[in-house]
Amino acid sequence: MIQQIADIISGAQRIVVIQADNPDADSLGAALALEQILGEMGKSVYLYCGVETPTYLRYLEGWSRINQELPSNFDASIIVDASTMTLLEKLEQSGGRGWLAAKPCIVIDHHETTDNSIDFANVILNEPTKSSTGEVIFDLAKQLNWRLDVASGEYIMTCILGDTQGLTNELTGSRTYEIMAELTQLGVNRPKLEELRRESSKMDPRIFRYKADLIQRTELHSDGKLALVTVPQAEINEYSPLYNPAPLIQSDMLMTLDVAVSVVMKHYDDGKILASIRCNSSAPIAAKIAEHFGGGGHTYAAGFKITDGRPVNEIKSECINLTSELLDNLT
Repeated sequence: MIQQIADIISGAQRIVVIQADNPDADSLGAALALEQILGEMGKSVYLYCGVETPTYLRYLEGWSRINQELPSNFDASIIVDASTMTLLEKLEQSGGRGWLAAKPCIVIDHHETTDNSIDFANVILNEPTKSSTGEVIFDLAKQLNWRLDVASGEYIMTCILGDTQGLTNELTGSRTYEIMAELTQLGVNRPKLEELRRESSKMDPRIFRYKADLIQRTELHSDGKLALVTVPQAEINEYSPLYNPAPLIQSDMLMTLDVAVSVVMKHYDDGKILASIRCNSSAPIAAKIAEHFGGGGHTYAAGFKITDGRPVNEIKSECINLTSELLDNLT
């Protein structure tokens, strides 16, 4: 598999790196790291994501190079942080699947197996034991003797810190700490990254007040172990350009006494529902919840999308009942 990746990269000059429609620190960091690494090898790298980069991620230099249209001319593609076409809806809608299928395609990921896999990919390097896609890329670079510099190292460290919630959840393994040490020796400055993130994450006063409203509306279920809030289309339109409601509220949910699982459901006027699930270390059930609804992810961070028109209250009730059952089975 590693040799296949090496051969594809060697035979390609113009490479498109693709993120899913739910970009986060891991996917953006992975894309930018590959851009830096492959660029140093003399490759021409084009970055694609079907949606705009969320404002809370724009502290990473290079986010503005992400494009929302797939190029018509490329030699190979690399899909990062996604192993399912379910997360590439914008690409499907634009007809981009056919373009990708016609050229060599590599998938680099660390999620557990999900439905609707990317069947046209030549290589799927998916390592669920790794903390992040960034960690997979770091080890891949070591195996293939790809040069890592401070810039690519900063992006990889961002991946790791994003998916491990600052090295606090159980996705963090011994290899994760080894990589963090190696990146530090390379010259990556973690305090500088944290300061950039904090500066970028400062809230507009409207978001500060909106966060208070989300907290007020949060429902507690399963003896206080599940915190859940729903976000309608009008609020998505008004506030998402400033700050994504899920990352805005979920860390606070999980810092509430007894809460083990947090769920934010965004529901749209066309019937679509997007759910973000985060769990504390005591409840590694995020992936199981997501898979029940056709989604996927990690044990501590996952999500799903509903497009069959079922009302949000029905999905919410089903999610509450399922989560309660899964929590009961933990004890």
